[in-house]
Amino acid sequence: MYKILIKEKVLKDRKYFKSCHASTLTVLPNGNILSAWFGGTQEGADDVAIWGAVRENDSWSEPFKIADEEGLPHWNPVLFTRGGRVFLFYKVGHEISDWYTRYTVSEDNGKTWSEPVELVKGDRGGRGPVKNKMLVLSNGAWIAPASTEKGMWKAFADISYDDGRTWLRSEDICIDFLKHSPADTDNATVSEQSFLRRGVIQPTLWESEPGKVHMLLRSTEGFIYRSDSEDYGKSWSEAYPTALPNNNSGIDLVRLGNGVLYLAYNPIGENWGPRTPIVLAASSDNGISWKEQLVLDDGPGEFSYPAVISDGEDILITYTWKRENIAFWRISTQV
Repeated sequence: MYKILIKEKVLKDRKYFKSCHASTLTVLPNGNILSAWFGGTQEGADDVAIWGAVRENDSWSEPFKIADEEGLPHWNPVLFTRGGRVFLFYKVGHEISDWYTRYTVSEDNGKTWSEPVELVKGDRGGRGPVKNKMLVLSNGAWIAPASTEKGMWKAFADISYDDGRTWLRSEDICIDFLKHSPADTDNATVSEQSFLRRGVIQPTLWESEPGKVHMLLRSTEGFIYRSDSEDYGKSWSEAYPTALPNNNSGIDLVRLGNGVLYLAYNPIGENWGPRTPIVLAASSDNGISWKEQLVLDDGPGEFSYPAVISDGEDILITYTWKRENIAFWRISTQV
């Protein structure tokens, strides 16, 4: 069961940008909440930057720019708090197939940020987290859920054993029957790519036992897919379908201390299907079955790309609200 503690919008008005999407959030070292997203004229436009806002004393601040390289579209911010520092990872580039990952760091609860640098020098295609949050595994390694969209869509895990200074990439995680798809040699542009490619991208991760790491994946095949690792994310099984429907839109989950998983997603089993409703579901058996579905939004329009984290036994969620705003929920699982 759920108890809704907060249900609100992050933005007070739209004077800063016409469109916003792909939010992320984290609990800051001082206990406040920071959310970030990309905003501008429209997705992929040259004026799209990374924006953020802080929730303090029961209200959200005015939005502020965190990253803006003039003339380059910005994409998919991912926040990560560790050791009193807040990291922001994001993608930059005109073409998704060749975008690259930058990151910046704040040591004062999001007030100021370091000069952005490339995560993996010379990479094109995207290293580090592609949409969803990173985890710190039981062996201390940082693991980032990653994917590429050049040719067939593929996922992978990026792992750092030195607190983010260097990264090791796992092998690709694929849908087996798509490995020889014509999409492998298709050189479509960004907008075409978004609609012609097939495969799995944008994983969300959890560790069920030491070394046993799992991911659920956005797919083009009508269902959320899954892959599993027995060695702290170094190697992975082939991606296989779950019973959860997927509209080829973003998903995210969090695992609480009691082992229960909470997943936010659009339960639509149609490739590029409607991005409504958006719901929250729970699993007590490591993602085998799901129940206790809570509808977050179900009206006309787009409600998509959730980000889900925990704060104690509370679940914190943000998601795109009609490309006009960012919705925020705090939900207690202790009813």
